[in-house]
Amino acid sequence: MKVFYRPEQVATSDLPSPSALKPKLVVADWLADPGINAEICSFEPADTKTLCLAHDAAYVRGIFSGRCENGFGNTNTDVALSLPFTTGSMVAAAQHAVLHHEVVCSPTSGFHHAEYADAMGYCTFNGLMVAALALKHAGLVDYVGIIDCDAHYGNGTDHIIKKLNINWIEHLTMGKHFSGSDDAQGGRFEAWLDQAIDHCRDCDLVLYQAGADPHIDDPLGGILSTEQMSWRDRRVFEQLGHLPLVWNLAGGYQVTGGDTEAQRREPILALHRETARLHAAIFG
Repeated sequence: MKVFYRPEQVATSDLPSPSALKPKLVVADWLADPGINAEICSFEPADTKTLCLAHDAAYVRGIFSGRCENGFGNTNTDVALSLPFTTGSMVAAAQHAVLHHEVVCSPTSGFHHAEYADAMGYCTFNGLMVAALALKHAGLVDYVGIIDCDAHYGNGTDHIIKKLNINWIEHLTMGKHFSGSDDAQGGRFEAWLDQAIDHCRDCDLVLYQAGADPHIDDPLGGILSTEQMSWRDRRVFEQLGHLPLVWNLAGGYQVTGGDTEAQRREPILALHRETARLHAAIFG
């Protein structure tokens, strides 16, 4: 399983979201699991020109100069330094997926709330939209699908699509339709996901946010059972795995007791571990 990861994509400062440290913990967990067989792939960070494909140039400059607040509501230099690498991971993974017709992973979070010129909800730059626009600009894709299975509405993705008058992206966001476990019962979630998959069958690239926060025990999600989470990933992989596809981590906020960060975040790591094991079982 190819994983586009560099240590620089993790901010070293304490931040309010458990998702900020996830890439480091998740990658270490995957490398220790022989059933996943993770292959770490390096990449170049996204430059300002690439970020400006999806964002206002003054906003991008403001984030890096410390004049604009990031998605955590501060102007932390560590966060600013990590941002070209988080988005760069998604861009590089998408390029590889299309050029090699593979399913790969970008262990990233903090994208879908970022609007054209505004940060919010722990999201500063919308790496989903930057990746889609970068590949479109390079002539590598005509039609891109985004299946966003983070528990929350991808408002930033919708905002950029509308702002730039884009008609070649299919954006399906779970958070727009489900806010609790009752909403997802009786086959309603399964029907929504199947419809989302159908919208993406003709895409040149699919970006899949395999968020951990929809899990029933997540304090900021609480929608899907463990069985539904597993079915979700398998359904996307089996139905769309013949296409170039990139999946990422998105949100996840469960924290438990323990002496180390990995122990405290084991519920989140376990969910991402199962997605990675499923990837390995299906695609090698």
